[in-house]
Amino acid sequence: MTKGRKDGTAKSACQRTLAGYAASAGASRGRLIDEPASPTRSPFQRDRDRIIHSTAFRRLNHKTQVFIFHEGDHYRSRLTHSLEVAQIARSIARTLGLDEDLAEAIALAHDLGHPPFGHAGERALDAAMADYGGFDHNAQSLGVVTALERKYAAFDGLNLTWETLEGLVKHNGPLLDEQGRPCGAYAGKAVPELVGDYCAVHDLRLSGHASAEAQVAALADDIAYNNHDIDDGFRAGMCSLDDLREVPVVARIIDDITKVYQQLDDSRLIYEVNRRLITAMVDDAVGETRRRIGALNPANADDIRNAPAPVVAFSQATNAACDELRFFLFSWVYRNERVSRIMTDAQRIVSELFARYMTDEDALPREWLERSGPRDEKSRARQVCNFIAGMTDRFAVNEHRALFDDTPELR
Repeated sequence: MTKGRKDGTAKSACQRTLAGYAASAGASRGRLIDEPASPTRSPFQRDRDRIIHSTAFRRLNHKTQVFIFHEGDHYRSRLTHSLEVAQIARSIARTLGLDEDLAEAIALAHDLGHPPFGHAGERALDAAMADYGGFDHNAQSLGVVTALERKYAAFDGLNLTWETLEGLVKHNGPLLDEQGRPCGAYAGKAVPELVGDYCAVHDLRLSGHASAEAQVAALADDIAYNNHDIDDGFRAGMCSLDDLREVPVVARIIDDITKVYQQLDDSRLIYEVNRRLITAMVDDAVGETRRRIGALNPANADDIRNAPAPVVAFSQATNAACDELRFFLFSWVYRNERVSRIMTDAQRIVSELFARYMTDEDALPREWLERSGPRDEKSRARQVCNFIAGMTDRFAVNEHRALFDDTPELR
């Protein structure tokens, strides 16, 4: 492998005027493997296209967001969630003069490492991998785009740019502090081995913040799931409009709507609530980000990375409102008795699949058995983990049904 500086930028693809602190496709830190420049697309546009054409991206259509695959055609999946995040990220990036294509690429890829059954599947895999380095979906996303996708002739993975990989790894902020100690989500723990091993070859500078575009993608994730989980919870009958009035910001929006549209049916009303909440959060994020950028006065993208705090953020008031909204969702949706029961059964499916694959080598598909590499127990556990993490909900259920006599119905 040779570490590349950049793969070039087609002039026609970079004619938009960007802010001085935006990530520059023309000055990208490049790809791990050098590639010829595209005459029609910038490096970040190529990243986006490779992500969309990946197998892992298609699988997101049958991976749980909140409700599993058979519960209804109108609930969000990981795929539709990722598309919604990308739309919000592009809107914010455009307004702030950032590179929309980089923000979109990171948004589209941010959930590629999620296993079946959402956070329930993640908890089960993390417990199963406790003696082998654990499981972390952000680290798994990096593994998917750097190794597990196998379709290109010249390399494993998607060979994405440094900037896109940085945004994936730092989705929740820096991983190391200035002294090189794990911080943020990894404080008191260790940075996932998948991340450390990759950074030994292609340093993603774990102690700094990500680009403004990556920070936009992360905040767009919060905006999307906070608002759309309200819609899905309402559709599932887990909360009513009266219940939603417990959240002050939602109550104010409902009052504003009903003053003008007294006879609006509930389905239209809940959509209008979502629409106005998203607009309010986007507007607040843009205003607060402009304030922070004005105070920092960054000259380039690295000034954003080296800043003492994120520059893309909500105001204090909106942060408080989001906390109230998250508390409501945990109380009424995520910890709903039906959701909890189904996710307990889902965790059982993942746990039992892992145990079976670890003890019965022939249970794995032949193409996975034929992959070269170390054959020690830890390596086998990581191989099994990668196989399960790539499953869709329905594939995991069908695999369990083929290997066991007692598969939960998840209803």
